[in-house]
Amino acid sequence: MDQLAADKLTFYLLKNVNKAIREFDLIADGDRIAVAVSGGKDSRSLLHLLSARQRTVPEKYQLTALHVEAETAGYPSLRPFLEPWFRELRVDYAFVPLDLRSDEAKPLDCFRCSWNRRKALFLKAHALGCNKLAMGHHADDALHTALLNLFYSGRLETMAPRLEFFDGKIVLIRPLIYTEERQLERLDRVLNLPPLTEDCPLKNTSRRAWIKEWLHQSGGSDYRRIRRNVWRATRHRNPP
Repeated sequence: MDQLAADKLTFYLLKNVNKAIREFDLIADGDRIAVAVSGGKDSRSLLHLLSARQRTVPEKYQLTALHVEAETAGYPSLRPFLEPWFRELRVDYAFVPLDLRSDEAKPLDCFRCSWNRRKALFLKAHALGCNKLAMGHHADDALHTALLNLFYSGRLETMAPRLEFFDGKIVLIRPLIYTEERQLERLDRVLNLPPLTEDCPLKNTSRRAWIKEWLHQSGGSDYRRIRRNVWRATRHRNPP
């Protein structure tokens, strides 16, 4: 790893992370934050950035990396790759089994997969005494979600940067909401992290995959302007 390049890019990307944290009140002094780490570039970048940020901000917060092990759904274990990295970062961590009903159809569709994983994360975060759950959704995810809701549900809504659950006992936060996917891809390369993926069997046939490909084909040089305008439209309709 080129440490100088990693430090420079980390400093640059933390500008948008800090912007999101300030604007949406995502992190406060004394927070205990569970960070959902799937193993992909987005969640690993999130953990890296929040860990690096601890050295530069006045508020003190604790991080715990949570990884849902989905072997019950047919995915290989990523523990041998993630555990050494968690130790290298010197963050607390826990591996959470994905608890599925015996009659759960496989492969899981996107809704059931997300619902089961999120349930596991919330339960473990609460058990560990965490008051925040950070997820690695970025600016492009927000765009894809907005278009999915518009095309298939007739609603102009996207991912909320902050959502309270269980009467505010746990707050879901998305510190990467202003960060572009291509920037996270670059950070992943600079950090020289091994490519990890659970290789979802539906990744190329889901509606989200179609939206992503459609934007790639039709957006072209206007892509960033489209993303910016859709975000503005969703925030205007659904202010924080």
